[in-house]
Amino acid sequence: MIETMPKKSDLLRGVNFEKSPFLVIWEVTQACDLACRHCRASAQPLHHPLELTTGEGFGLLDEIRRFGRPLFVFTGGDPMKREDLFELIAYASEIGLRVGLSPSGTPLLSYENLDRAKNAGLRSVSISIDGPDKETHDALRNVEGSFRWCMNGAGWVKELGMDLQVNTTVTRFNWQKMDEMAEMVAGLNVSRWSLFFLVPTGRGKPEDEITANEYELVLNKLYDFSKQYSFRIKTTEAPHYRRVVIQQMAQEMDISVSQLIQETNSGKGRFLPGINDGKGFVFVSHTGSIFPSGFLPASGGNVRENSLVDVYRNSPIFQALRNPDLLKGKCGRCAFRSICGGSRSRAFAVTGDFLNEDPYCAYEPETETLS
Repeated sequence: MIETMPKKSDLLRGVNFEKSPFLVIWEVTQACDLACRHCRASAQPLHHPLELTTGEGFGLLDEIRRFGRPLFVFTGGDPMKREDLFELIAYASEIGLRVGLSPSGTPLLSYENLDRAKNAGLRSVSISIDGPDKETHDALRNVEGSFRWCMNGAGWVKELGMDLQVNTTVTRFNWQKMDEMAEMVAGLNVSRWSLFFLVPTGRGKPEDEITANEYELVLNKLYDFSKQYSFRIKTTEAPHYRRVVIQQMAQEMDISVSQLIQETNSGKGRFLPGINDGKGFVFVSHTGSIFPSGFLPASGGNVRENSLVDVYRNSPIFQALRNPDLLKGKCGRCAFRSICGGSRSRAFAVTGDFLNEDPYCAYEPETETLS
């Protein structure tokens, strides 16, 4: 994930990704009443019988706290489907975690549930909106009314005084509506707009991807939005956004790209090396499996048998993902490999090797003049 405003950089400064993640996600359930065509979890209405129990959840939260105070998010499926969700929120808040929630756009996203979650200790909410209108959004979510529930929920989050983030998954069905989306997001008075770029896993299909050249168009548009709007912009599974930002800023400031790269790699410049799968990020599934990302099903262990802290720090999978010198193809040759690194999830989904080059990056490192 990449963010171009300084607030997150301040939080990241001094964080050692070899020891601790910046963000921890727990998928408390895969149960959900939507049937989104791009759902990485292939969520369905019923709970899995092997979901982590409440007691196991408390133990997991204690383990997360051993990292320090990373950002922490309950996700799903739809976390509102967990009957013990408010109890889990309260415990996470009690032990000092900064708690976020990513609910689905269903009738469970009610004022009453949001108010109860806030009273339990919830600080921020991210709501997924995939189109500027109900036709686009509801078609992707496969449930009529989801757009209305999301918009109502967004208003209630702000009314309750919590931090609001809008999530949008970029696909061939909505990528040409980014201008309208940005206007809508601005109208919701959000703190962040987080754009997820499709990974063909779960119900996500390769044919629903945009092309590598279309990625470039969208990422450059996001940079323009970052100067136009007050909300911060973050990308997930599109770490090449940071490369686009550095290229654009170097041109505007009339300095070399290589200078910005060197400053970033040293940790002393305007940017810090970005979060990527397994690098500053860890994901725990509904049954306790520990993954570098919810989109990268390469498990380093399970919290029922292993220490989350130990897996993040010492698992060969996580260590490999944090070593840019192991990247293959043009990602391995790229001057931006420590800053970007490509989507490891997309490389795995398309090629079966999470160290392969990102197949949806149009950038050719051999042709770039860095001086």
